[in-house]
Amino acid sequence: MAEAFGLGLDEQRSFVLYDNVELRISPGDVALITGDSGSGKSVLLRAMLKDLGEEAVDMGSVHVEEGRPLIETVGKTVDEALNLLSRVGLGDAFLFLRTYEQLSDGQKYRYRIARMIESGAKWWFMDEFCATLDRDSAKIVAFNLQKLARELHCTCVVATTHTDLFSDLGPSVHVHKRYGKEIRIVYYNV
Repeated sequence: MAEAFGLGLDEQRSFVLYDNVELRISPGDVALITGDSGSGKSVLLRAMLKDLGEEAVDMGSVHVEEGRPLIETVGKTVDEALNLLSRVGLGDAFLFLRTYEQLSDGQKYRYRIARMIESGAKWWFMDEFCATLDRDSAKIVAFNLQKLARELHCTCVVATTHTDLFSDLGPSVHVHKRYGKEIRIVYYNV
């Protein structure tokens, strides 16, 4: 492969993504990790998930029930299901009877958020945050998610290449990761 791109094998080298980085994310924080694709955002999320173990849930790994109406797959009661689905933007009555596989990609994304919230975990992790949503929907989801996280005293850590969600997410911690080991961390009083 290196030869196809005109790179000699002796020119290949490994590079450091993180070197002596101290990142303080406390319970109840909303953390936004931004950066270009391939800069190491997902590596950081996986490391944090590994450290937290059972305390954390990764939205990408939540269990999804297929073949049953949405209203039957979240919450312990119909009222709880209606509340959860509505809070993630799936409050249209016609959606309640649809199955997961009948949803659009954006609706599936929001359903996974509902399942993540329902898990009871206090640390929520989302890679490629809102990447499948149109930008207006992404802003609404970001705003509602941070509001829910703060209301439920949960810590929310999201990673994205998009830079348009900052004001809607209102992070207390912003990590901007660049290629190599360059990183900028800013803490905000929210």
